[in-house]
Amino acid sequence: MALLSSLSLALDTALDRTVVPGFSAIGYAVRRRLPTWPADPAPDALAGAHVAVTGATSGLGAATARQLSGLGAHVHLIVRDVGKAEEMSADLVGPSSAWACDLSDLDSVRRCARDISAAAPPLTGLVHNAGALPAERVESAQGHELTMALHVLGPVLLTELLQPLLSAQQARVVFVTSGGMYAQPLPVGDPDYTRGDYSGVTAYARSKRTQVELLGILAERWAGLRVYAMHPGWVATPGVTQSIPTFNRLMRPILRDPDAGADTTTWLLASEPPPPAAGLWKDRRERPTTIFGRFAPTEEQRQRMWQWVATAAGIA
Repeated sequence: MALLSSLSLALDTALDRTVVPGFSAIGYAVRRRLPTWPADPAPDALAGAHVAVTGATSGLGAATARQLSGLGAHVHLIVRDVGKAEEMSADLVGPSSAWACDLSDLDSVRRCARDISAAAPPLTGLVHNAGALPAERVESAQGHELTMALHVLGPVLLTELLQPLLSAQQARVVFVTSGGMYAQPLPVGDPDYTRGDYSGVTAYARSKRTQVELLGILAERWAGLRVYAMHPGWVATPGVTQSIPTFNRLMRPILRDPDAGADTTTWLLASEPPPPAAGLWKDRRERPTTIFGRFAPTEEQRQRMWQWVATAAGIA
């Protein structure tokens, strides 16, 4: 049995190192059949729990909301368009609530946090899924580059403000990240991407690198919470279709469906005992945060990046 487990783990690692098989639907299908694949959460694992999901009206967010609802959770949909959330709630088997929030706008985040704190019970989970990949450089309401505001500043501020609700249940917080971050360094010198020719793909990957590299610092700051990053693999979503159409056209036959992409988020939130925190996960296994050594930041760089994030988010 030990030999079989070792071989399974070796195959899992090999899939990741070859990238395309590991990140695509192929990797997910193979891993699910390995003897080392962790057990599914109990069917009622989240009965009575309250879990919040940002960007929950389509793609990965909608799939995550459906899966959490299927395990018994009351799902709080944090979205820009409450009308779409109310339509989407028809797909949920359990209760839900919708909260208006533009995660890229820190004033909107503060209003949303106040509304949730005034009306919602303690939360057992928070999923930072909302995302965007703009074709051109766009600034947030506070003047920050959009992907950094949406993927880092807004989520960090929202978690900070919801800490009383989250800490009461020793909640699990999941940042949905991206494999694109493996090809980018931590943007310590230019977090708002003000220099050079702008690339939405690069900006997106840099913001995702920032999510992952700040995990340890956030885990220390939010000591009562369990903080994770989750890489969903390559998933067929409306965002992929619209933002990177060439990639979508070439890879479409082997892209994962949203349910496969959301699987590990749901597992992180619902499995018992809780998986080890402050790491990067994909397909129910903790993964390395760097593949190319030259992109590995120093601790001093992480601290500098955190100081910028804390100041920009107004929590320094």
